[in-house]
Amino acid sequence: MKTALDFSEIDAGMLAEVGGKAANLGELTRAGLPVPPGWVLTTEAYRQVAAGLETTGEGLAERARRHLLQAPVPDAVHEAVVKHYAALGDDVPVAVRSSATAEDLPFASFAGQQETYLNVVGAEAVIGAVRRCWASLWTDRAVAYRESNGIDHAAVRLAVVVQVMVDAQVAGVMFTANPVTGRRCEIVVDAGPGLGEAVVSGAVNPDRFVVYGGEVLERHAGDKRLAIRSLPGGGTERVETAHDGLCLTDAQVLRLAELGARVEDHYGAPQDTEWAIDGDGTIWLTQARPITTLYPLPETTRPGLRVYFSVNVAQGVMGPLTPMGLSAFRLISAGGAGLAGFGPADPLDGAPFLAVSGQRVWFDITTAVRSRPGRAILPRMLLLGEARTGTVMERLFEDPRLAPAHTSLRPFLRAFARFARRIHLPSRILMALTRPERALALTVRVGEELDRRLRVPDSATPAQRLDHAERVLAGTFPTIISIMPVAIAGYGMFALASKLSGVPVNDMQDVLRSVPHNPTTEMDLELWDLATRIEPEPFRELPVAELVRRYQEGRLPPVAQRGIAAFLGKYGHRGVAEIDLGVPRWSEDPAHILGVLSNYLRIEEGGAELAPAALFAKGAEQSRAAIAHVVAQARRRARWRGAVVRFGLRRTRMFAGLRELPKFYAVKTLAAVRHSLLAVGEHLVGLGVLDSARDVFFLDLREARAALAGGDLRELVAERRAAYEQEQRRRHVPRVLLSDGTEPEALAAAAADGALVGTAASAGTVTGVARVVLDPVGAHLEPGEILVCPSTDPGWTPLFLTAGGLVMEMGGAMSHGAVVAREYGIPAVVGVPDATHRITTGQEIEVDGAAGTVTLS
Repeated sequence: MKTALDFSEIDAGMLAEVGGKAANLGELTRAGLPVPPGWVLTTEAYRQVAAGLETTGEGLAERARRHLLQAPVPDAVHEAVVKHYAALGDDVPVAVRSSATAEDLPFASFAGQQETYLNVVGAEAVIGAVRRCWASLWTDRAVAYRESNGIDHAAVRLAVVVQVMVDAQVAGVMFTANPVTGRRCEIVVDAGPGLGEAVVSGAVNPDRFVVYGGEVLERHAGDKRLAIRSLPGGGTERVETAHDGLCLTDAQVLRLAELGARVEDHYGAPQDTEWAIDGDGTIWLTQARPITTLYPLPETTRPGLRVYFSVNVAQGVMGPLTPMGLSAFRLISAGGAGLAGFGPADPLDGAPFLAVSGQRVWFDITTAVRSRPGRAILPRMLLLGEARTGTVMERLFEDPRLAPAHTSLRPFLRAFARFARRIHLPSRILMALTRPERALALTVRVGEELDRRLRVPDSATPAQRLDHAERVLAGTFPTIISIMPVAIAGYGMFALASKLSGVPVNDMQDVLRSVPHNPTTEMDLELWDLATRIEPEPFRELPVAELVRRYQEGRLPPVAQRGIAAFLGKYGHRGVAEIDLGVPRWSEDPAHILGVLSNYLRIEEGGAELAPAALFAKGAEQSRAAIAHVVAQARRRARWRGAVVRFGLRRTRMFAGLRELPKFYAVKTLAAVRHSLLAVGEHLVGLGVLDSARDVFFLDLREARAALAGGDLRELVAERRAAYEQEQRRRHVPRVLLSDGTEPEALAAAAADGALVGTAASAGTVTGVARVVLDPVGAHLEPGEILVCPSTDPGWTPLFLTAGGLVMEMGGAMSHGAVVAREYGIPAVVGVPDATHRITTGQEIEVDGAAGTVTLS
């Protein structure tokens, strides 16, 4: 490897030799874009100087910096610096800039993590700046950034860019997509007088311009009170400025936007660029890198602006799904679409409204957004399950690009009639109202029929197992969804009772406390009951990993061993992120359940009054009192109203808990398919196609079937696993996304008194210590602590049993977390924007579940 290379010798494929910044500058130079001339001291020079540096152990950052600042520079490296610097001109001012091999990557920009030195003059000064750049690879912030992005310290090297300084009159940054809204092709320019460092570092409030379609849409003047300028002989100075007005003309902004579009076209993706305009008015590019914070767009061939709704957010699963999990979703969606007569030609392709982006599932809801029935139904549905999304929808209705295009009710009515007929909607609602015990028996029979369908003979071949998986995934959804009319009857009676009594729905939430027939709360109560019966000593004394090992070896005390086995026999198909069949179930990895039991058994004796059974009974009493109050209000209006309300709320109590049953059955289906696919995976391991049976979940169903003929898919699996793990680190997933990249949700707003505002989910007020939990596995919640989390699925609910309150970033009044919180009688506020960032563990907060506010102390 050469020690130094000119920009003209570099391309984007030379990351390991020249680092991300230099690779991009070389690529831009070779593309004919205006880049100031320069060269790079390659990673070979860093390797020589860093020889002998140990990249593990205590005090790594400080030790590495000291080594790089003190180690002698090899003669060959010194000569290369002097030679290439002289080639730029006599004592020409240069910028000396770090260029790490882990920098300006598609998934991590590393912006500002390493150092830049401006207006460096003289060869020896350049060598000094190079040394400091090498050392900046090991600043505390750079080390922390690498660790947060899963990048191995030992694998990182640093090259150093030496580039002719631009004597900038105006400079700044330019994004070729709006980094705040996500809108593609909307170019955002920040500009300030002098060198661009003032803008890049945030030392100045710059002017901001927004360009779209060749037109400057917005101009915002910053105060620009500071400028950084070059000093004669080297170095820079900060000078106070009084720059009124804008520092760029519209013509300059449009020239910049045109240049930005050329850069994006070259790379094929939105770019974050730095630029400068010299005294002659020439525009120079000094850097380009991918915008790593944009959420990827769903692929579509459908025309016009599309609206996508995140299924992951709605289900409380913020992480990605495995390829096999996505394949399962496609089949399930095909079965659902078939109910309304829109099934695809090949079920493996999924429903026409399903899209995948960022390894997550999205529904294309454009047709609903642009139709009269959709505009009437969508906000009401979302208000119950995802309140913040409902608000977003109402704002989208004002977008002229999404004006109603479907005004006739006939297509909707035909599809709804077909759907209602196939799930027996009218007859089953009638059954629920007139013969409730028979309706409950029906839900049990559906479960028994499901169990029969899910059985696969041990003698089944891998091909037969795949046939069965496809058949079950595509065909089971209609059966499972057919029990929803019974639950709908319960909630319909709830709404009718509100109307007849005049009591608002939000004031009737106590009616829904401790409802029966909810499989999730039944599961949680059984787990607590198990904790009261088992021997506490090993759970209080041993780490979870040791408890798991002893359980799997059959060495726990007998009551615990039998009790846990029985619990997992009934509920072992569940798990965290359970909608992805690629994720292990509790039956495979019981660490979460054993950890929860361990937490329960560490509760002091004084926590006994928090026993869930007692709280559940108390909730049932509160429910009876609430029903009596609503009935009394109805009777004041008319005697017959009181009778109807009493009848209706009895049906509500009987059927509301069934809301969780379809998902319970769906997850059981996914678990059975997963078990069968593991057998297919074992077969593929035997063929040499895969390394591990679980690798099968990084294929889709088509690929798994094709793999039965042999081949080697280990490299493909490794690539997909790496992409999956990278996607797991994504910090933000939009609720709603437009096909032009726009994320329409407004930034979170706080109430005037400083409270965070969300959706009221479970009445009551509690003040306590917050516990922010991002992953329930291994989490510990002290009795009375307030659980603050992004979202929940049933895998989280064992934590609810000791929680004093609940705050969630996602969800609505009928979302999973809200329903379970009401049943346990804990105050809850859901749909609180950025709650896990704005609240910290240990902070005292007040949760008002009736007002929908969280007050920070």
